[in-house]
Amino acid sequence: MTRMSARAKTLLPGLMVVAALQLAGCGGKPRVPDWQISAHDALERSARAYLQGNARVEAAEFERARGELASTGQPALVARAELTRCAVRVASLLLEPCEGFERLRGDAPAAERAYADYLAGRIAPADLALLPAQHRAAAAPAGGAAAVAAIEDPLSRLVAAGVLFRNGRADPDVLALAADTASAQGWRRPLLAWLGVQAARAEQAGALEEAQRLRRRMALAAQER
Repeated sequence: MTRMSARAKTLLPGLMVVAALQLAGCGGKPRVPDWQISAHDALERSARAYLQGNARVEAAEFERARGELASTGQPALVARAELTRCAVRVASLLLEPCEGFERLRGDAPAAERAYADYLAGRIAPADLALLPAQHRAAAAPAGGAAAVAAIEDPLSRLVAAGVLFRNGRADPDVLALAADTASAQGWRRPLLAWLGVQAARAEQAGALEEAQRLRRRMALAAQER
């Protein structure tokens, strides 16, 4: 059996982190190194905290995970963790450069470099095959709301929607899908981000009632009284 839960696979969005941290089985097999368990659990807690809007816990748990991975002296493992962190931010429409990964790019495998380029909105067509399978259709030039909707994992779906938004290809269906996904999971931070985009577009289109409705949802999600 493994210590890798289904919940963890949801929180680590289509990266090779899952494979890298896949824990050895139990029952007569060698004991799993402590760093693997600690890093996996801390990464999961970090991602969950960010999505729920708890920046303090997210930062502390990520540093804990990064420290465990760095103890192996394997830059590729740390690079994958940095990508995980950046992917969660893209899902929440925080579209900053993935600086933690870029400092390690030279030692990262090709698949991780391709995923980083995908998150940045600049993946080369030749590298699409290097992406996790669930992202390939959404990353293709013809990718859109249908391709995003076909992604089963909620966090991966939000990441794909975030990349489309970054590239100026997020139509109203993508926005609605992303907001509904975040809402269904109870992920406050991405929900507020996607509702905010919907509200801004409604205002620009003169749909003031719709914009006000969306702003009320945002206030509720933010627990404003």
